[in-house]
Amino acid sequence: MSGRLLKLLGCAVLLVAAGACSRQKEEPKQGSQSATGASTAPPKADAPAKVRLALNWVPEPEFGGFYAARESGAFSRHGLEAEILGGGAGAPVPQMVATGKVEFGISGADELLVARARGLDVIPLFAVYQTSPHAIMAHASRGAKNIEDVLSSGTVALEPGLSYVAFLKKKYSFDKVKVVPYDGGVARFLADKDFAQQCFVTAEPIAAKRQGATPTVFLVAEEGFNPYLAVVITRRQYWKEQPERVKSFVAAVREGWRTYLDNAGPTNAVMGKLNTTMDAETFAEGAEAQKPLIETEETRARGLGTMNRQRWEQLSQQLVELDLIEKAPAADEFLLPEFTGSRD
Repeated sequence: MSGRLLKLLGCAVLLVAAGACSRQKEEPKQGSQSATGASTAPPKADAPAKVRLALNWVPEPEFGGFYAARESGAFSRHGLEAEILGGGAGAPVPQMVATGKVEFGISGADELLVARARGLDVIPLFAVYQTSPHAIMAHASRGAKNIEDVLSSGTVALEPGLSYVAFLKKKYSFDKVKVVPYDGGVARFLADKDFAQQCFVTAEPIAAKRQGATPTVFLVAEEGFNPYLAVVITRRQYWKEQPERVKSFVAAVREGWRTYLDNAGPTNAVMGKLNTTMDAETFAEGAEAQKPLIETEETRARGLGTMNRQRWEQLSQQLVELDLIEKAPAADEFLLPEFTGSRD
């Protein structure tokens, strides 16, 4: 999965909260009888609230829990009818959420902080990846032990503008390696043993292995830059207007991710029909590869999707040091105690 932070979708949303039909005051209450003694029909239950979730890439394992929430009925059990909008290169999700075009979206934690620095009303609710899946992969034959070794020679393909690329450049300067633009796929990697590239652990390394290569993968998180990824976001105004609906959405998402982590097969089959470029085996391998990045000791203790203020504050300061934002926002400006602060 290439250029994940720059490949965002465009879509619009219509939110409809459908209420039950009104009843006349003289109608008997549920369970009562009419004047003739006949039982009356119970009132209709409220229709589920329609919401849309905008993804920032096409259906792949990184979004498995959201589709599982829909397919398993978790959204329905929480009174929601959720439409999941698969994405790709397109309009930026944070802007769409901030302007109310969609109720919920998926973003990286670093993206969210940059968006807030630009005045957008976006807040985080749930973080799928506790460890960022962004990585650098090199051929095992090079014998590299870490990213510093990879960046000491050869060629590396990186997409300019990504925050983790800025972090690596500041840490290692790139003086000893030739940096070329990342253009997606693994063709150049397969053809050149001295070629390294950025990757998403559930995508490019698996593709390279399937085509006969032996990549070694180094997580950027191990270098000290570890933003939450696949973060569910909404706008603060929507939270103020519909707090119970937001809580219900997060609860359903948590159930969906539990379902997907326990048994990804059925949901992979659904996503496979939406994304025919990925075969069933790759879906299965990707779902397995991401498990340790999603479920950790912290999530086992505090719940899937958990976040904490300290990590958000650390990331904010890192973005300031990288000159990606001018000032670190106060945590209380964008973190809700219901999903972050009260858990620390």
